[in-house]
Amino acid sequence: MAHEEWEQNAGWWQEYFTDGADPEYEEQILPLVDVHLAGTRRVLDVGCGEGQLARRIAGLGAAVVGIDATSAQIVEARARAGGPSYARGGATALPIRSESVDAVVACLVLEHIEPFEPAIDEIVRVLAPGGHFVLFLNHPLLQTPGSGFVDDHILGEQYWRVGPYLPDDETLEEVAPGVRLPFMHRPLGRYINVMADRGLLAEHMDEPPPTPGFVARAPEYGAAATIPRLLVVRTRKLT
Repeated sequence: MAHEEWEQNAGWWQEYFTDGADPEYEEQILPLVDVHLAGTRRVLDVGCGEGQLARRIAGLGAAVVGIDATSAQIVEARARAGGPSYARGGATALPIRSESVDAVVACLVLEHIEPFEPAIDEIVRVLAPGGHFVLFLNHPLLQTPGSGFVDDHILGEQYWRVGPYLPDDETLEEVAPGVRLPFMHRPLGRYINVMADRGLLAEHMDEPPPTPGFVARAPEYGAAATIPRLLVVRTRKLT
């Protein structure tokens, strides 16, 4: 189960992706959080991990609640404090009152949840009319399973290979030695249409390039620096 794998690897995540350790969070994700969550008053962070986004949003002046299904992450989030409150819970059964927040953020979370529709239902339930849902995803097109930069020395060509995009696909990916995590690929249209069917209107989308810090750590990616790794969609609840 995905929950068990995240529980087992919580320490790995905390060491390598938080507190300034990861350039993509520092140079890209956290600044985009500043842009899209500025001015919000009551925010729910779904799949908050050890709380780095929640702390960032609290620093913008919002009252923030972080929810995560992984107990090791919630324990660490509370230890790091920084303003938010935290509760253990799953994205498909949020322990939050209906229409009680004016923004929800889910960062690199929904691609680990199958099915994801119940999570969207819960996000819509807790979000006040006119509120915003900000969704961060590994880019569904350009980070499809099997995608990657190809340097074909025989043909003398370099290009970004896109894997099978249209079919849903679940993979257990080894993201680090001994760390295997489940990823669910879905076409972007699946996300957009499910949100639209529930009254979430897409207002803005970001496809930022890889950050300089990431390329410095992975110089082999430099030749594909025009290919985004991240997709951000900001939606608004209509009623």
